[in-house]
Amino acid sequence: MTQVTEYNFVDILRKHIREDMNNYADDVATGGCVDYVAYKELCGVIRGLAMAERHLLDLAEKLEKADE
Repeated sequence: MTQVTEYNFVDILRKHIREDMNNYADDVATGGCVDYVAYKELCGVIRGLAMAERHLLDLAEKLEKADE
């Protein structure tokens, strides 16, 4: 896999993760949760997406260092 392809993949996936996080955060912020259970579920989804984004960024950094 070439460096350009790896970074494009990371950028595209990160963009999708970030869009999903923002959409869920907007739902929470605008009262889109019907009850506390729904609120907790969305918080968990947002937390999971944030963790996935962090792992993706860590992987991209390791790939970049390996290319040096």
